[in-house]
Amino acid sequence: MTTNPYLNALSAAAYVALVAIGVNWSSQFTPTGPFVLVPIAILSLLVFSVLVMATCFFYQPVRLFLEGEKAAATTLFIKTIATFAIITGLLLASLLLFSTTSPSGPIETVDSAQAV
Repeated sequence: MTTNPYLNALSAAAYVALVAIGVNWSSQFTPTGPFVLVPIAILSLLVFSVLVMATCFFYQPVRLFLEGEKAAATTLFIKTIATFAIITGLLLASLLLFSTTSPSGPIETVDSAQAV
C-alpha cells in the first residue's frame, strides 16, 4: 500500500464493496455439488480478506515503525482508520437515509373497521 491514508482507506472500502457485490451476485447460484465446499470457500474468503485488510491498514505503518519513524507510523495508522470509519459512517447514514422500510420491516396499517 501507499503512505497516503486516504488511498489506503479507499482501497479497503473498494475491496469490501467488491466482495459484497460478488457475494450478492453469487447468491443466485445454488450449489448442487458437495456442500462441504461452501464452508471451505467462505473460510478461504475470510482468510484472504484478513490478508487484504492487514495490507491496507498495517503494512506501511509497521514498515515505517520498523524504520524508526514512529510518529509517522502512528499518524498514518490513525488517519487510515479514521478515514475508513468516516467512509463506513457515510455508507451507514446513506443506508438509513435512503431506506424504504422501517427497521422492523414494512410499515403496515390496520383499518379500524377490520380490526373489530
